[in-house]
Amino acid sequence: MNLHEYQSKNILRKFGVIVPEGRVTDNAEDAVEIASRIHDITGNDSWVVKAQIHAGGRGKGGGVKVAKSLTEVKAFSKQILGMNLVTHQTGPEGKIVHKILIEQGIYYPGEKPIQEFYLSILLNRNIGRNMILYSPQGGMDIESVAEQTPHLVFQEQIEPKVGIQAFQARRIAFNLGLSGKAFKEMIHFVSRLTEAYIKSDATMIEINPVIKTSDDMIMAADAKITLDDNALYRHPEYINMRDIEEEDPIEVEAGKFDLNFVKLPGNVGCMVNGAGLAMATMDIIKLSGGEPANFLDVGGSANAKRVENGFRIILLDPNVKAILINIFGGIVRCDRVAQGVVDAYKALGSLPVPVIVRLQGTNALEGKELIDQSGLEVYSATTLKETAETIQKILGY
Repeated sequence: MNLHEYQSKNILRKFGVIVPEGRVTDNAEDAVEIASRIHDITGNDSWVVKAQIHAGGRGKGGGVKVAKSLTEVKAFSKQILGMNLVTHQTGPEGKIVHKILIEQGIYYPGEKPIQEFYLSILLNRNIGRNMILYSPQGGMDIESVAEQTPHLVFQEQIEPKVGIQAFQARRIAFNLGLSGKAFKEMIHFVSRLTEAYIKSDATMIEINPVIKTSDDMIMAADAKITLDDNALYRHPEYINMRDIEEEDPIEVEAGKFDLNFVKLPGNVGCMVNGAGLAMATMDIIKLSGGEPANFLDVGGSANAKRVENGFRIILLDPNVKAILINIFGGIVRCDRVAQGVVDAYKALGSLPVPVIVRLQGTNALEGKELIDQSGLEVYSATTLKETAETIQKILGY
């Protein structure tokens, strides 16, 4: 589950990670009041107005503004609220901004220069350990830094039995070129951030940039946290943080029917039972010249209602030109699935795209016969090769 920046910072604050003073609002008048309170607390005469969407690159898209007065806070708030913010992560369709975060300005002048770093914690699946990825080149895409200056990207592997060690935190501060007070502050920052990652059951925490202020404070200027959905039962306080408006509407709809669905940018809809078979099915589609439009696992109980709901979800995507149903009859018999397809087809009235059905396993022949005798415009296939050829024929490849 992805969190907004303000939600991420609220979690970090509870674990002792230093973040700028700020509050979220959906109203420009409230934004001015929040900015006034921040001034009373911090004494800062500048503020940052930030669009709250689940995407990076907000600054380049015009979703982050630095205000030098309360008048500018109000003007920028009105400008950003309701805007359709387009970034490299939203795609050309963009996202509507419903909330903004008003924060203290932390780029204030002083005796020492301000520095920006990159720091994230995530799971390294290759070695089965959490790792801290960091760089002195903050404020830009870490992918670009890794490609252009790979020697400036460092990592620390976290041993699960002992956690982050003091010498590792010191090495991070050293590699970032810090000294004195800032060196000690970074050690504390890394330790607190790692604790937040572990205890909140996050799958990723990304801080870009981490700021060393002009008075050697270390702050999370930005924050992005992704929580493990499977661990939310341990954190009931986080469940209400989910923002459905920021999620793909088709995936949200699929969740209502307890369907394992992930939308993809393709033209062939998939309905499969079992994640492994679903992955193989997507491979077959690509080898046939098509592109999978989704990952949809209906599970072991592929009855008529689940199949019907699967059809409805897939057809919400206007890019779908064909639907491939690939079922292995193990827990569920193929003839029951076939009957479910026929019943679902009739319940929906008609389908605007051709449907290919491949059944293998228990009662596969009986299932194929049901499909063939239904009188419906459904293509039946038995082998993967036949399935691939049928896809090519339908799509004209």
